[in-house]
Parts: sequence; C-alpha cells; structure tokens
Amino acid sequence: MPPTRLNLAILTAASLANLLALHTAAHAAWYFALPAALLFSLSNNTLFSLLHESVHGIFAANQTLNCCAGRYAAAWFPTGYTLQKTFHLVHHQNNRSPSEQFDILHPQDIRWLKYAQWYAIYTGVYWATAVLGAVVFSLTPRIVGNALRQAFGKQGGEQTGASNYIGALNALPLAAKAEIWGAIAFQAALFTLLDLTWQSWLLCYAVFGWQWSNLQYTDHAFSPLDAHNGAWNLIVPKPVRLFFLNYHYHLAHHQHPQVPWTQLPRYARRGARFWTVWQHCITGPKPQNKLPHIPTYPINPPR
Repeated sequence: MPPTRLNLAILTAASLANLLALHTAAHAAWYFALPAALLFSLSNNTLFSLLHESVHGIFAANQTLNCCAGRYAAAWFPTGYTLQKTFHLVHHQNNRSPSEQFDILHPQDIRWLKYAQWYAIYTGVYWATAVLGAVVFSLTPRIVGNALRQAFGKQGGEQTGASNYIGALNALPLAAKAEIWGAIAFQAALFTLLDLTWQSWLLCYAVFGWQWSNLQYTDHAFSPLDAHNGAWNLIVPKPVRLFFLNYHYHLAHHQHPQVPWTQLPRYARRGARFWTVWQHCITGPKPQNKLPHIPTYPINPPR
C-alpha cells in the first residue's frame, strides 16, 4: 500500500520549503540567494519524486487523491500531470531501446544531433526544453507536433526519441492542455503572492533544472540494453537520496515500478557510484564497442 499520509506530509513540507526558498532568493540579502536556490533544487526534486509516484498510481491508494497530488506536484515543475504520465510510461516501454540509447554513438546517427541532445541533458537545458515543450503543446494544434516530428526526419526522430514522444501527444485529450494552463497560472500566482523577480525565479529553477536533468540520464547511462534492467541503483549520500525519495534506486524502480519509494531499498541489492557514472557521462556519448565498464557494489540493507 502507498504511504499516503507520509506522502501528503512530505508534499506539504516540500511545498513550504519551496515557498521559503523562492521568497528568500527574491527578498533576502544577495548572499542568501544561492543557498536558497540550492534548497529549492532539493525540495523541488522531492516534489518531482512525488509526481513520479503519482504517475505510477502509488502516491495514494485513492486514485482521485493520487491524480490531484500529481497535478499539484506537476505545477511546481512546471508541467502537466497527464503529459508527464504519458511521457514517463512511454519511457518505461522503450527504455534502452534504439530510441533511448542517447549514450551510444551508432554509425547511422546524426552526430551533431546526438551531441546536442546529450549536452542539453548535462547542462540543464533538458529541463528548459521540457517546460517549453509543454507550453508549446498546450498552445498549439496537433499539426504542429506532427510537423516537428517530420522535421526531425526518420533517423533524427528515432535517435532522439522524438517519434515516440511526439507521437504520444496525439492521443492526449484537451484536459491535458488545461493542466498545463493550470501550471502556468500556478506559477503566475507564485510571482504575485511572493512578489518574485525573474532573476530570483530563474536562479532557483536553473539550479533545480541542472540537478534534475543530470539525474534523469545518469541513472540509465551505459547500463544494459534491457527495458527492465537498463538502469542503475545509484549510490549517493543517504540525506541526498532521501531528498529524492529513493529515486536514485532507479534499477529497483524499473524492475518493480509498482513498489512505493519507501520499499525500494528492499530491492536495491547492488549499485553504482553516482560520480563514477556521471564522470563518464560528461565526456559524451561513446561507440558501442567503447562503452565504459561501470563497477557495482553491494548496498547495505536499511536498518
């Protein structure tokens, strides 16, 4: 059973931390701005992790509450709950398939596009692209998405995953766009109520976006080419892992996607060190015959 009460308590606490961080970054002395942004990057990743739980239907046993919490957490990203759910489930279906081998240079790949996508991930541009893409989707007809898919071309669409993800948009109802409009309204309300500045907002979200983007592929890079086993249980300091609600135990999640975050440590037997994988990542994608060996180590069971 999902830990509903605990999740609601964490949702509330992370929201308050976000509000405090955003307000501090906007109104306190300049030397408090970066610490506030660092706090925001952690607490907003907590909210994203709760969105991730909602996407899998395991934030709460009551699915109405599950969806409401997901929509609220998505507004902090900001994105739409239905859009995120659709994209994330497409990811689970296609994980480590040819359309999600961003770390591997294949002979047929468009090399500049491969590198551009890769370093968009590791500079945080991926987060900005995800937000901008959600806004564009919410404001444009289907023909725009189809035109973008055609613009990538067959090879570009496959190696970037654009064919799968843009194609999935066509099945979404109008309500999915309304959720994104709601997220935009939520962000506008934050600006008004907290009297934010664009500079402080961008600082907080830039630090969050960089941290979020880096984790989103480090937990898959150079892992086995298998939908269920193509991920890592990443070893990080326990306080960091708890901020992310065990999101670093990503292999355990892919093997058991219906297991709540509180139970994932039971399934995470071995793991790779985050910095080991990340250091290989920042040197760029690699040919399949030159992929790095990532050592794994036993993970101590929780006490």
